[in-house]
Amino acid sequence: MLTQCSRDLFGYEAVEGRQVVAAFDGGDNTSDAGGLLLGATDRAIGLVGRFAACFNDGRAPAQVEHSIQAMVAQRVFGIALGYEDLIDHDQLRHDPVLAALAGKLTARRKDCAPLAGKSTLNRLEHAPLGPSRYHKIGHDGAAIERLFVDLFLEAHKTPPKEIILDLDATDDPLHGHQEGRFFHGYYDCYCYLPLYVFCGRHLLAAKLRRSNIDASSGAVVEVERIVGQIRARWPRVTVLLRADSGFARDELMAWCEANRVDYLFGLARNERLVGAIAQDLAVVAAESLAQGGPARRFVDFAWRTLDSWSRVRRVVAKAEHLPKGANPRFVVTSLPASEIAARTLYEEVYCARGEIENRIKEQQLDLFADRTSAATMGANQLRLWFASFAYVLLEALRRIGRRHTQFATATCGTIRLKLLKIGAQVHKSVRRIKVAMASACPYQAEYHLAYLYLRRAAF
Repeated sequence: MLTQCSRDLFGYEAVEGRQVVAAFDGGDNTSDAGGLLLGATDRAIGLVGRFAACFNDGRAPAQVEHSIQAMVAQRVFGIALGYEDLIDHDQLRHDPVLAALAGKLTARRKDCAPLAGKSTLNRLEHAPLGPSRYHKIGHDGAAIERLFVDLFLEAHKTPPKEIILDLDATDDPLHGHQEGRFFHGYYDCYCYLPLYVFCGRHLLAAKLRRSNIDASSGAVVEVERIVGQIRARWPRVTVLLRADSGFARDELMAWCEANRVDYLFGLARNERLVGAIAQDLAVVAAESLAQGGPARRFVDFAWRTLDSWSRVRRVVAKAEHLPKGANPRFVVTSLPASEIAARTLYEEVYCARGEIENRIKEQQLDLFADRTSAATMGANQLRLWFASFAYVLLEALRRIGRRHTQFATATCGTIRLKLLKIGAQVHKSVRRIKVAMASACPYQAEYHLAYLYLRRAAF
């Protein structure tokens, strides 16, 4: 009997006398079955519906195939699942799991897929501040910014006594001629300089900015908005701003002092500051030489610049000597010495600021927040917000569904790889859609726990 051959059948090396063949004939399949947990997370925190409500739809309802909410869900879930480019959605528009997440299984028109393609989603990302004759979809930027803080507040069952807001600016390299591009000497490239505000793992703001500005530019406006929204809900909470030396500006510190907000900022060293701790540097240099290793001590003193500060402020210096030489460091703070000692302030409070760098890495490396290739800054700001809400969604999944598991502190990329990228067959019937996930998935117990936690949080 002749062997039947198929041009669509792939043959591989035999194993234990059995031929190995493969073909693209498995029917409805998906590689993102674990993404159903994202839908459960969204039901627990109510993100997509409220994000979609920040858009204005001026289209004729009778001619609309893809609703704003379905498109917003498709874009946010797509980024969370690792699809950073709009062109990916020309294939994803047929994915059964993404269709279930977006709440749209069938198209109204015969010549259309259930979900939107790249061209339709591109119109969403280019939505101006208000609908116009040529742009029927608009967005409310202020409402989007408020939503980040609302989601942060709702994540706490009871108001905390103190919160620390971390501010940081980072580079977003540009490779085209986008609006607002400038060359930044420190980063040695053309880039944007977005401002991020985090509270622990919670993202409170992601503001796209030109790079021909000071790192702290616009920080007072953002902090005033965020702190005002937080205190409207938590009037007694103590707020501490923490940032590197790029934010040690008199305008921001004066605002904090006038509004009962504490601050702890790095302070760029100069000859006057180093001269103020010259004796301490000499002492630790002698100790380092005697011990054959690094030595350090902390110095607490009042300080005022020659002309840039409006008042005297507390400065803490780390006088340190390493095998390679002196390594002085400085911070400025509104916290009094009677409340917190210099060493504790620097080592336990200020040094923890470095954790925000990991959150920004998640934003840019795992969730593609640096894919700002649109021509206008407005469209690129929306792209940044879509990536930011994908982070908020995955953070909620980590916080609610991953607690007490090995993924409680995992990065967004690890969560995606281990628990969202699961192959499955999709069986559709009149009454239900069954997603038959791979039996060999090694993280079934973690998936089950996440499902239970998220179900409990949604009710």
